Amino acid sequence: MPLRVLPTDIDLLRHLNNGRYLSLFDLGRWDLLTRTGLAGAMASHGWYAVVAAETITFRRSLELWQRFDLETRLLGHDDRAVYLEHRAVVDGEIYARAIIRARILRRSGGTVPHEELFAAVGRPEGVPDVEPWVHEWAAASALPSTKRPAPSDWS
Repeated sequence: MPLRVLPTDIDLLRHLNNGRYLSLFDLGRWDLLTRTGLAGAMASHGWYAVVAAETITFRRSLELWQRFDLETRLLGHDDRAVYLEHRAVVDGEIYARAIIRARILRRSGGTVPHEELFAAVGRPEGVPDVEPWVHEWAAASALPSTKRPAPSDWS
């Protein structure tokens, strides 16, 4: 997706605010969901996607009015999540990259199994296995499930 840094996107240093990257990357996910037909299938089945974890790394700043491309790709999936990568790219150079762990949930409650998800929209061809470092990142950044306590204790 071609985008441009707007005045509402910048911080006091006149570059794209670090929190704004993740909001713009949401657009990339919606674009991917729409282009693949998943958005329509999700709406008709009462499903929705949530981000369970995300990590972003910055390489260069995007400045006010600068044009950039937002690239989004599916990294793969496991039995509980879908993994995506977003990149902010200028002239073929990566300025920022985010890794996203997302889950597909039912409005009526519970997680949508991937077999059911792919039955509704078809399984994308050429989806690679999730690389081990992605699983390591997901495990290292995980919080306890909502069914277990997660006390805020700094000790």
